[in-house]
Amino acid sequence: MSTPAVHPVDEKLPAGRLTLLGLQHVLVMYAGAIAVPLIVGRALKLSPEQVAHLISADLFCCGVVTLIQSFGVTKWFGIKLPVMMGVTFAAVGPMVAIANAVPGVDGARALFGAIIGAGAISIALAPVMSKLLRFFPPVVTGTIIAIIGISLMRVGVGWAAGGPPQLAQSVDVPKLIAMVDKVKAGAAAAAASAAPGAAAPALRLPGPIPMVDNPNYGNLEHLAIAAVVLVFILLLVKYMKGFIANISVLLGIVLGCVLVIALGKMNFDKVAKANWVDLITPLAYGMPTFDPVMVLTMTLVMIVVMIESTGMFLALSDMTGKKIGQKDLAAGLRTDGLGTVIGGLFNTFPYTSFSQNVGLVGVTGVKSRWVCVAGGVIMIILGLLPKMGAFVESIPIYVLGGAGLVMFGMVAATGIRILSTVDYKNNRHNLYIVALSIGFGLIPLVAPRWSQQMAHGLHPLLESGILLTAVAAVALNLFFNGTRGDTAGAIEAAKTAEAH
Repeated sequence: MSTPAVHPVDEKLPAGRLTLLGLQHVLVMYAGAIAVPLIVGRALKLSPEQVAHLISADLFCCGVVTLIQSFGVTKWFGIKLPVMMGVTFAAVGPMVAIANAVPGVDGARALFGAIIGAGAISIALAPVMSKLLRFFPPVVTGTIIAIIGISLMRVGVGWAAGGPPQLAQSVDVPKLIAMVDKVKAGAAAAAASAAPGAAAPALRLPGPIPMVDNPNYGNLEHLAIAAVVLVFILLLVKYMKGFIANISVLLGIVLGCVLVIALGKMNFDKVAKANWVDLITPLAYGMPTFDPVMVLTMTLVMIVVMIESTGMFLALSDMTGKKIGQKDLAAGLRTDGLGTVIGGLFNTFPYTSFSQNVGLVGVTGVKSRWVCVAGGVIMIILGLLPKMGAFVESIPIYVLGGAGLVMFGMVAATGIRILSTVDYKNNRHNLYIVALSIGFGLIPLVAPRWSQQMAHGLHPLLESGILLTAVAAVALNLFFNGTRGDTAGAIEAAKTAEAH
């Protein structure tokens, strides 16, 4: 009696090869995995030690959720395909908006509460979402991915320049004090000469708050280092192939670190103080708080993430030759939700399948899910090494600037590539969908205070260009094109995506 052939997806490779292939998956996603905790941690104005903790927690949860997705846990969780899970860039805009609204530890607790709530709702929505791919044809997904990259370019430029745009100027405190004192003196004189019982005049500054340029913002030396990192990455992409080209962003960051260490601009005090090994403790910032609007905002992000994941899963099914049904899709999408709950509990962020790793499966031709199981184990080990997180946090922000321009620009380019597959000639309505959706997504970028007259609770939603684009694209597509399905187009779009 012959033994039934093992499908390539379930093939167990020798331990040495498995480890190397798993490490390759980790290296391909590592730069993207650490980017989100760096962005959000600094937006929350957390201490360097707290940001390092976010990075360690993120790596640990990447590994745990990857194991659940690739290995499978019961019939309810895990697609059991070669999938690496990481923090989605789609959530960065809303998370930064929440961080700006409520900075510090209180903001972290509110953010993690929104993530846990959205994850729980996502688990419940997974069976429904597995049926909704037809509402997200390439004209919708391509537009959303393009605006994600465009929105994040602001972060990349900010890294190169020395921080977010708000740091370009600071309040001129002496001038502001002089202005206030002058207004107070005028108000006191007016009150003294006013009739008894008259209302005191309102205190108003005669002009805008005086600002002074930050002398360190846009430092030419820092911009030069970011440029060196960028050029090195481009040289690797052009002249190297295979594995080296795939990890060009990570190698660019390594070169930047070598450069700033040689210039004496990188401090290792926090690395020296960090433990070699430490456990990732849940709820390290205290009990999460649950704001309904924030939970709704993150749930909308998760809906977009799950639809994108569906496209990825269908693409992987096609690439590996392993058919998956609606129950398999639902199990994979439930893991997105479960991973997001785990992320919120362990002080990190929403999780999804990393599309650059989906692309790696196609490039290498290695279809075994056990490779990603090995990658998940490696990520867990990295997350338990606090010195690694402290080292990453110690990297000067301008070193990441050159890499950020590549990473985030590639996200936008991926969206444009997907949009290039859309039929504009026979369906001119698609032009309107793309044009208006990108227009809505750019509103918070070109007019940051556009929502100041609206309810404050809606600001995290209205300040996210990504969410505005998603809502507009889906609504416009339904208006112009109805609910005609394009599953094949969605699969092809997922195949072209190589970066989140």
